[in-house]
Amino acid sequence: MTATSPAGTGERHLLGAGGLLNTKYHKAMLIVFGVVVVLHWAEHIAQAYQIYVLGWPRPKAGGVLGLAFPYLVTSEWLHYGFAIFMLVGFVLLRHGFTGRARTWWNVAMWIQVWHHFEHLLLLLQAMTGAYLLGKPVPTSIAQLVFPRVELHLFYNAIVTIPMIVAMVLHMRPKPAELSQMTCSCAGREVATAAAPA
Repeated sequence: MTATSPAGTGERHLLGAGGLLNTKYHKAMLIVFGVVVVLHWAEHIAQAYQIYVLGWPRPKAGGVLGLAFPYLVTSEWLHYGFAIFMLVGFVLLRHGFTGRARTWWNVAMWIQVWHHFEHLLLLLQAMTGAYLLGKPVPTSIAQLVFPRVELHLFYNAIVTIPMIVAMVLHMRPKPAELSQMTCSCAGREVATAAAPA
């Protein structure tokens, strides 16, 4: 299996429109992508719970992973790695979406582009030691106004909400959208119900 296939070989390519990630394996990859997003959300919610319910100081509130591996939470590489994973996932899986679902997926993807930029800015500051506007720690642009924990909850919400809307619309397409779909994400029941009589 390759990313591209020579013309006339009959071998299916992995990426892009008509690629295996957006046809045969689209549903499986969306499930994997969704599970990773939910696990990330759980970390942010655990961190907020530690701060607001348990009353822990912010530096000690590291979510679940941060309790076992405190250096992970302070590592900009971990945060950047997740941001790039999300962005790559949005780009690679977008060809499987059609109609309204594609519009919502694109909204989530473009918000993630900004979120990725913010994490890239944080990573570059951590690597160089040159912090934005002379701040004592790596600081994103939006973090100049909002605290980091709340900002990350907000960013994850505004990326995840349109992503979920896209997935729901993708699983429950209108007949015109269903006719354009190249994956089996809608399932047999939905495909039968949505098909014109």
